[in-house]
Amino acid sequence: MRPAQPAPKDGPRINEEIRNREVQLIDQTGHNHGTVETRFAMERAQEAGLDLVEIAPNSVPPVCKLLDFGKYKYQAQKKAAEARKKQKVVEVKEIKLRPMIDDHDYDVKMRSMKRFFEEGDKVKITLRFRGRELAHQELGYRLLNRVKDDTSDFAKVEQDARFEGRQVVMILAPR
Repeated sequence: MRPAQPAPKDGPRINEEIRNREVQLIDQTGHNHGTVETRFAMERAQEAGLDLVEIAPNSVPPVCKLLDFGKYKYQAQKKAAEARKKQKVVEVKEIKLRPMIDDHDYDVKMRSMKRFFEEGDKVKITLRFRGRELAHQELGYRLLNRVKDDTSDFAKVEQDARFEGRQVVMILAPR
């Protein structure tokens, strides 16, 4: 029976966790001291009352910096939260049409489609055929071409019209 392995820690290695013989040392002011022994770097960190933090572990020798690790972690968390706040999840909104749609209904659908594009979302247009409408597919394709022409100023075709069973699907993305 072997003892359980400690869980791998996320984030940079600090102080005694740094196992390399030599490191490239950068002090708290940003001055590069070049390659020094890890023991010497640890002594410098203790004298300054700071931590020795491995910034670039993949370089040879690894780059370590003298800094307050608690403050460093807090800044990294704030930066990550700010990045999450700024990111926008692109949704795919669906608009369902019929081949024999009336002009007013078409205009209402176009207004909502334009609003979706302004919000930065993609739009999936589903043109559904029922019964004998399938015999007149050219009406459906004419309608989809009309949608393409009307939205060409503020949207581009991401996926052209293609049949999926009894419906034609086309995806538009904002410009």
